[in-house]
Amino acid sequence: MKLPTFKPWGSTAFRMAFNYSALLVLSMLVLLAVFYMQTVNVLQSRIDRQIFTNAHRLENDFVAHGAASLELQIKDILRDGVYSDTEIYLLLNPYGEKVIGNIPAVPFGVKDKVGMVEARVIRNGRETIGRMHIQHLSDNSILVVGSDINHQLEIERLFDRASLIAGLIGLLMSVVGALLFRRELRLRISGIQQIVTHIEAGDLSQRIPASQQEDEFSRLNRDINRMLDQQQRLMDGVRHVSNTIAHNLRTPMTRIRLRLMKSEHEGAQAREEALQFALQEIEELGIIFDKLLNLAEVESGTHRQIFSPVSLNDVVADIVEFYEPVAEEKSIHFSAVFDADPVINGDRELLASAIGNLVDNALKYVNDGATVSIRTTLDASGASIIVQDNGTGIPATELSRIGTHFHRLDRSRPGYGLGLASVLAIARLHGGNLEFSDAAPGLIVRMTLAPHPA
Repeated sequence: MKLPTFKPWGSTAFRMAFNYSALLVLSMLVLLAVFYMQTVNVLQSRIDRQIFTNAHRLENDFVAHGAASLELQIKDILRDGVYSDTEIYLLLNPYGEKVIGNIPAVPFGVKDKVGMVEARVIRNGRETIGRMHIQHLSDNSILVVGSDINHQLEIERLFDRASLIAGLIGLLMSVVGALLFRRELRLRISGIQQIVTHIEAGDLSQRIPASQQEDEFSRLNRDINRMLDQQQRLMDGVRHVSNTIAHNLRTPMTRIRLRLMKSEHEGAQAREEALQFALQEIEELGIIFDKLLNLAEVESGTHRQIFSPVSLNDVVADIVEFYEPVAEEKSIHFSAVFDADPVINGDRELLASAIGNLVDNALKYVNDGATVSIRTTLDASGASIIVQDNGTGIPATELSRIGTHFHRLDRSRPGYGLGLASVLAIARLHGGNLEFSDAAPGLIVRMTLAPHPA
């Protein structure tokens, strides 16, 4: 069995974690560099100030008292024991000969220079790095005042080593952290990958296990599970619709075929009646297909592109006005209650169709003299339209099947079993749902909708 090649850079998680860690290390190194430069500048400035002060003081003494006094001053400085481990002094006569000092001569590389220089010198018998100020006095003698900067250079070397070690440790931690991050991420998504594999194989019942830890992955898992629930509902619906369409097509097509075959052996009148019967059946099939196409369009969500703010009270008022004559004809007490002013973002025509369908069903399935009411509500959960009647209601065993394509409780009444399926699709298109409950007696239908954002 061939083992998979480990390619960390091929992992997005590894690259993201490593890049972030590397950026953090780079930021740390930049801060260290700034700190390093500031520290070196402070040390160097302090040394330069001390050198300039001593050189200026000795020059003033030479101007005031002459070369002999300057020589005596340097001798006293070299004997006083103050800064004796770092100080550098040298006085050369106009002929370039050493008069006094703790270095033998001006370093070869800076003999002809004036001002602040850095060079290697022999001091007290050992080689060191000195920072020196070289100046020519008025009698052409040369005065050198400086300081041994080995201690400063040692601090710089220590800082360089510390920065290098910190950078290497940071880089190592970046790699280790990226690997750990990749491992953690892989563990979290492995469950999703397994579920996807099962679903790809056709098992739509698989769901990602719920996690007790509330984080981005647990919320993603819940969203994926909801998507899978919706996918399974759609697939079940497609299978149900396919089976039902096949049945609904086979039955009328069989009737048409038998009626036409029978009319071949009968007279012209029978053939004319068979033809009219076939045309009527085909027209019914056309109506079913039109309703299915409209339902598919709603379920696809294309109408969201033309959503606009809609007042539910206005829509319900129009529906009530339209159905009042139907209620009066059947002596049904039809009332409406408007609560607040619920406004949603939606399609007015679709909402009117859904509400009208609910009211039409309520008026159709109650006896004469019954009561039907419709009201609008608005609360924290959203806007709702509630249609209630005191008719015979629906058996509890049938409540879960309401809204299924082609499902009809009473097949003796005209219809296609697509009305409530359309209402449910419209409610979901508007971010809501359709709920049924027993009114004892009668039925309560609540269509919830997402409110329009303020």
